Amino acid sequence: MARDRAQQDDYTGPLKRLLIGLLLLCLVGIFLVWRIDSPRVERFRAQVVDHVVPSFDWALAPVTGAVNILRDFQSYQRLYEQNQELRRELKKMKAWKEAAVQLRDENARLLDLNNVRVDPRLTFVTGVVMADSGSPFRQSVLINVGARDGIMDGWAAMDGLGLVGRISGVGQNTARVVLLTDTSSRMPVTIQPSGQRGLVIGDNTIAPPVSFIETPDQARPGDRVLTSGDGGVFPAGLVVGRLAEDPGGRMRVRLAADYERLEFLRVLRSYGYETIEDPGALLVPQDAPQTGETAGAEGTAEEEPADG
Repeated sequence: MARDRAQQDDYTGPLKRLLIGLLLLCLVGIFLVWRIDSPRVERFRAQVVDHVVPSFDWALAPVTGAVNILRDFQSYQRLYEQNQELRRELKKMKAWKEAAVQLRDENARLLDLNNVRVDPRLTFVTGVVMADSGSPFRQSVLINVGARDGIMDGWAAMDGLGLVGRISGVGQNTARVVLLTDTSSRMPVTIQPSGQRGLVIGDNTIAPPVSFIETPDQARPGDRVLTSGDGGVFPAGLVVGRLAEDPGGRMRVRLAADYERLEFLRVLRSYGYETIEDPGALLVPQDAPQTGETAGAEGTAEEEPADG
């Protein structure tokens, strides 16, 4: 076995060297042929290329496929980067859209406030709603105007559509507005066009009932409900809403104010009515001139003790 292997090595060694030498000679010959600048050699090279290169398409296919794969990968990488950039721009656009929608809504609320028609003698202060009480037993909101702005208890507050409530509690920089839907709210109203008077009583619902209507038969669903000004609670003529009838047949008022989106409130300055401290002065004022009958009666009253 060792001898056979030694004999085989003796034959294969020279054969490998011979093949390598022939290969080198071929390569040198091809190099020389390709380097010779002669028309005859040029025609020979063209014929070789025409006969050999087309038959090597199968050998170039893997190279072409690899190049195409590399190009596709580069294209996919560029598409991925563009997609990520578009996603970032889309997020920015969504943020800008949300800001634009909020600004549009705030602008609409302010325009609504400007469109409210109230008594020209009533001035107002506009405040921003800061927080909601969030209690099922008390419905109120907090606004960012207070005593420093001249706000006083009892003043009416409106949004861009109608009456919202009244000021109940004033701080230096904030004030609390008790809504008409609160159970502590009582508001005298006038129903138009019949002119009937009633009382809106809050019951923690969006449509509080209207009680004590003078002539209920003359009040119909759809009639306008305005403040009457009775008792000096609210100025007269402020829009409250419209009448509606519940399934039980009870009259309620569908409030005009948008309680779902209270953002800006207009507080109306109303200094109320003159306080009556001496009811008797309404009948006989103290500085009124005395008539003859009154003077005679007073003289008789003074003489009677003298006769006695």
